[in-house]
Amino acid sequence: MSAAQTAATASMSDKARSIFAFAAYYALLSGDPVREVVLDDGQGHHADADGVKELQSAGLIEPQGAKARLTDEGQAVLGKVIAAIRGVDA
Repeated sequence: MSAAQTAATASMSDKARSIFAFAAYYALLSGDPVREVVLDDGQGHHADADGVKELQSAGLIEPQGAKARLTDEGQAVLGKVIAAIRGVDA
């Protein structure tokens, strides 16, 4: 991850984090790698527009209609999110 992208993720808003939280949920539930996220499911559930813009500006996602492809850097951030969740002890 570039220095600019590291700085962007350090100050990431909760709106942007929520997009990664959804991707982490799917990855943990399915056990499959996540390479894209749904931004609008057509059923009233959609990612926050400000969060999408933030992640796009940081080079972590590339929006493509109702979905966004995670860049290599975005996949690295998602890996950190999943590792953090797995590191939580009850």
